[in-house]
Amino acid sequence: MEETELELNEFQRWVKDYYEARGWSELNIFTRIGFLAEETGEVARAIRAIEIGRDRPDEKTQSFEENKQELIEELGDVLGNLIVIANQYDIPLEEIFAAHQDKLIKRYQE
Repeated sequence: MEETELELNEFQRWVKDYYEARGWSELNIFTRIGFLAEETGEVARAIRAIEIGRDRPDEKTQSFEENKQELIEELGDVLGNLIVIANQYDIPLEEIFAAHQDKLIKRYQE
């Protein structure tokens, strides 16, 4: 798999175009929040598989690298949903990152 570095704004635009092309951006915001919650649960499941295992007879045991790849994919699904929500309200990811950083710095300054 070829790796590429995408700039933040470029990735946000790519997600917007990709989701719009498939009609996924037309879903109402409450449906999108439901998808975000579902994907967050899948992140939790992937972390559990890495940390303590799944121990289910209907699932094959995977290596650490396979479990890590699954976590990467699930984190990507969460990120995709967050980007769609940000796009819904015309909020650039850079603005979110800066606001979050500022909030933490102000909150935990000594």
